[in-house]
Amino acid sequence: MTTSLRPSSTLVLVRDAAGGPEVLLLRRAERGDQNSGAWVFPGGLIDAADAALAPVCAGLDEAAANARLGLAEGGLAWYVAAVRETFEEAGLLLAVDARGEPVTGAALQAAWRKRLHGREIGLLELCREQGFRLALGELKLFAHIVTPPGMPKRFDTRFFLAAVPPAQEATHDGIEMTAQAWLSPAQAVRGAQGVRVVGPVRRLLQELSRFACARDMLDWAAGLGEVPCIRPQRARDPEGQLIPLFPEHPGWAEAKLVDPSGQGIARTVVTPGEPMRLSERLIRLTAANPGVMTGPGTNSYLVGALQANEWAVIDPGPADAAHVQALVAAAPGPIRWILVTHTHLDHSPGAALLAQATGAQVLGRRTPHAQWQDEFFNPTRELSDGERLALDAGTTLRVLHTPGHASNHLCFLLEEESILFTGDHVMQGSTVVINPPDGDMAAYLASLARLRDDLPELQWLAPGHGFLVAQPRRVWDLLIRHRQQREAKLLAALTGELQSMDALLARVYDDVPPAKHGAARRSLLAALLKLQAEGRAVEDDESWRRDGTA
Repeated sequence: MTTSLRPSSTLVLVRDAAGGPEVLLLRRAERGDQNSGAWVFPGGLIDAADAALAPVCAGLDEAAANARLGLAEGGLAWYVAAVRETFEEAGLLLAVDARGEPVTGAALQAAWRKRLHGREIGLLELCREQGFRLALGELKLFAHIVTPPGMPKRFDTRFFLAAVPPAQEATHDGIEMTAQAWLSPAQAVRGAQGVRVVGPVRRLLQELSRFACARDMLDWAAGLGEVPCIRPQRARDPEGQLIPLFPEHPGWAEAKLVDPSGQGIARTVVTPGEPMRLSERLIRLTAANPGVMTGPGTNSYLVGALQANEWAVIDPGPADAAHVQALVAAAPGPIRWILVTHTHLDHSPGAALLAQATGAQVLGRRTPHAQWQDEFFNPTRELSDGERLALDAGTTLRVLHTPGHASNHLCFLLEEESILFTGDHVMQGSTVVINPPDGDMAAYLASLARLRDDLPELQWLAPGHGFLVAQPRRVWDLLIRHRQQREAKLLAALTGELQSMDALLARVYDDVPPAKHGAARRSLLAALLKLQAEGRAVEDDESWRRDGTA
């Protein structure tokens, strides 16, 4: 059953205090629904009568409101609702009098609000009676968020920012709102004064916490161009709670794919040992080998040939008997093929154990370099670039040789689902280490460019570590640009005088934590060797300088 979206508006009121800007938060009454007891900004549903307040509005008309919100009609009602709800819930009225001066008067505010709550008068009648106009020009649109699928009630909410009206005091109504607090965004996120914020409120507070004063906050919001609609997806966290994932979360795109209705199938983290069904023919099972270089652990993928219910495993992981047993248990049918992207110790050693347990054939490439490699890897046969493995009439894996991270590195394209299994060619959230002599920076960049150019319609990346990754073309471009920028930084650091690797590392990777300098040093060497091959750098006794002849 599809839950319809309920249009609503929210107003974030800001003021300056001794410790920096503060925002107003209200606690909702306990009413047994999804928002009971939540700390929120003032706001609520758009009322059918809100559009009728156009004659008593100032600073914004219907056409301008529609243009700002990207609507064909009805835009002014969103602004009106934000002002009305703020007055009803917090007693603050953004309005000007007949002289164009801001409305003041705490006692009058309370009396007016009492009449509104008692339905003695509507806001339109109140404004006409008092000669007020709603100061809609003070509201700055800064966010647009839709409640995730799977919630009993879903809201299509636009968030506005405004300065608190001068000479007015906030007073929660005691009906819909039972408490209030003025806090800095950072204090609210930390839970000061017992305030607990979650979901969109927490995300927006984190965004607002970077401003030093209310004016900076308001100027930022006023200068925003198009405000995109953000659509979170629900996922279950390690404690079993369903929480919203926003687009910047690494698991958001996967959650949207595997759990579009928000039922709790998706996860906030990749959990070792937990099979994750990604599609009808695809299951991910992550090995219990988390670390700095492996993230949450090495992903093994089960790919199903559904007609015969036979399965292939891509990257069986480390030599971990428990993981191998878990792969056998997770496969809905017999495992017939074991495919290996490359022979680093966290990807291929499990092949021998899995082959012994299942009798499956092992497919991949041997390595010419023994350092940090699975020297015992012994495939049934070696795969060639471009060959297609038809597991059945509806499941085809295309082999792509992608050297760079490793000379024998392969990617596998599941043609029917436009998913590329990338091994360590792509790491979610970070760049891969290029470790000479087996790793080669020039080859790596060429492989990235090839995938970008040869697979323009590709939809998904299934990396060796982390969640599924969407928008592959954007990923290729970002990775190539990052390596080019790092190379430019290296060229700027090189001079006509010899410099040690340590000196270059400190300058070229000054944005990388020292704990990761060991890995960065190997990629630095790969970049220097690339420049040397191109005649742009010279090495002498492990020190380097720019080649003056280049």
